[in-house]
Amino acid sequence: MADRQYDLGTAELEVLKALWDSGPMTVRRVMNHLHHAGRKVAYTTVLTFLSRLEQKGFVTSDKSDLAYVYRATISRDRIRKTRLKELVRQLYDGAAGPLVLQLVRTQKLSRTEIDELHRLIEEMDSKA
Repeated sequence: MADRQYDLGTAELEVLKALWDSGPMTVRRVMNHLHHAGRKVAYTTVLTFLSRLEQKGFVTSDKSDLAYVYRATISRDRIRKTRLKELVRQLYDGAAGPLVLQLVRTQKLSRTEIDELHRLIEEMDSKA
C-alpha cells in the first residue's frame, strides 16, 4: 500500500481527515463536515472521493444499513510518516536533519513543542 499513499489528492486527504476527526460517517455527514470546514462540495463529489479511497484501500464501507457508513482503514500517523519519508527523500536526498533544521528555523513552535524537542534531543544525546 505504500506506493498508493502518494496517489492521495488534496480533496481525498480532506475526506480522510474528516473521517479521522469524526470517526465513521455517511456520505452526507462527510459532506457536512467539509462544508463546516469551508469546502463546498456536492454530495456526488464526496461519494466519488469515498469510492476512490475505498478502491485504494484507505477506507471501507459498511453497507448493512440504508446509508453506507465509511471509516478510514489507515491511520493519520501512517500517512504522515510515509509522506514525510517521501518528502525527505525527494527534497533532502534522504537526510532528515536539514528538514528538521528548516522547520525549526521557519515555523513557530509552541512551548510544549519546544520542550518535546529538547527532550528528544537529550534522549538522542544519551543514546549516542
